[in-house]
Amino acid sequence: MTKFSDLNLDKKVLKAVEETGYETPTPIQAGAIPPALEGRDVLGIAQTGTGKTASFTLPMISMLKRGRARARMPRSLVLAPTRELAAQVAENFDAYAKHTKLTKALLIGGVSFKEQDALIDRGVDVLIATPGRLLDHFERGKLILSDVKIMVIDEADRMLDMGFIPDIERIFGLTPFTRQTLFFSATMAPEIERITNTFLSNPAKIEVARAATTSENIKQGVVMFKGGAKNAADKHRLLRDLIKSEGDECRNGIIFCNRKIDVDAVAKSMTKAGLDASPIHGDLDQSHRMKTLAGFRDGTLRFLVASDVAARGLDIPNVSHVFNYDVPSHAEDYVHRIGRTGRAGKKGTAIMICVPRDEKNFDDIERLVEMTIPRVEMPGAPAPKAEPKSDEAPSEEKPKRTRTRGGRGRKSDAAKTEETAVETPKIEDAPKQDAPNAEAEKADAPKAENTRQEPSDKPKRSRGGRNRGKRDNNDRGPQIVGMGDDAPDFIAKSFVERQGS
Repeated sequence: MTKFSDLNLDKKVLKAVEETGYETPTPIQAGAIPPALEGRDVLGIAQTGTGKTASFTLPMISMLKRGRARARMPRSLVLAPTRELAAQVAENFDAYAKHTKLTKALLIGGVSFKEQDALIDRGVDVLIATPGRLLDHFERGKLILSDVKIMVIDEADRMLDMGFIPDIERIFGLTPFTRQTLFFSATMAPEIERITNTFLSNPAKIEVARAATTSENIKQGVVMFKGGAKNAADKHRLLRDLIKSEGDECRNGIIFCNRKIDVDAVAKSMTKAGLDASPIHGDLDQSHRMKTLAGFRDGTLRFLVASDVAARGLDIPNVSHVFNYDVPSHAEDYVHRIGRTGRAGKKGTAIMICVPRDEKNFDDIERLVEMTIPRVEMPGAPAPKAEPKSDEAPSEEKPKRTRTRGGRGRKSDAAKTEETAVETPKIEDAPKQDAPNAEAEKADAPKAENTRQEPSDKPKRSRGGRNRGKRDNNDRGPQIVGMGDDAPDFIAKSFVERQGS
């Protein structure tokens, strides 16, 4: 079995490695360190959590042991996609270079330019930076990259997802053509392959696992939640039920969300439920993000609710669970998310919640990892409602709906009639003792009948209908319907006048 002492590392570096407790290198370390020490370009492809950071940090320190950096001219450059990953690389450098006199500078956002300028002006051997902040210093005239001898691109596929590829290509153009390049990625997208073919010279390719594979130490599962976009409270409750169902095995965990607004909402929901959780995403202040990560690492914080800013490259030991509150939009992100658990040979659990609108992305994940993720039963799911018996009348609920929907007299009367199960009498059968014109209606009935039988002998009823006829009979005497002998004199007179004129 290969040991670190067999890799021709500097003695001071080996001493620091022994003090950290490591004796045996991981496959990616055993494959990448020897060609890197020979000065060759290296293309390392390995799943997350396999020790890629030490694969370039240890040979870099060994090769930079001789020489001295000049002001604003770093001797080596490490590019990382996120602030947290860059800070982690800096921590690894401090741990492995503590017996050397090498210096470093960390250039990330959220920190004062003045403090970073002071470090660069003194000269640094290792410059660790995110692409955006590095170019900011270069454009301000505070940084010269013509003396870079070793350049490292860490988590290159994450650089692609975050849109940093144009910046990476520009930075390559600012460094010497004779530099040594160490290129590491978990997946090999076509764009990443294009960059390696352009900027790497005959690299030693080390691929210790198939691209985009998940660790065998991780127990995976998915809950197919038949909910929609408007039931956030139910999804929050499901997440808490999943955590409780894991029992004591869930010592801590990282909950990943796709959107920053969901990160805050989930963390707030968990805190209200008595679960110790804190959010972390790109909109938070850098000092707050570092404090949150430190609390999660030392165990004072149990749950970390994060966006994909924490999905790549962060080496947080002893993470027992990863919960994907959302199905990631990019299938590769699933590999990186669940890679936060099951690290260094330990067991881990990854559970994902999938709603109907995310099923397409979920299919992409299963296609990428080439496996069927086991389905997990939803904990705390309510029992299905019992169907009503055949002798139950479903119409019993109708009066309630009629009564609540309208307060008008007609609908209320109908509801009350149905509620008391009394059949509404027909109009002709209704009692008429209270009607004010009951006798008039009786008198009109035979007239209507005679009118239909002898239309030429009886006068026709006016257009006003029954009510108007009642008013004429009761208040104005006999009804006048034509121009016969009973016509008033003033009407006849008017006609005579019109004829005479």
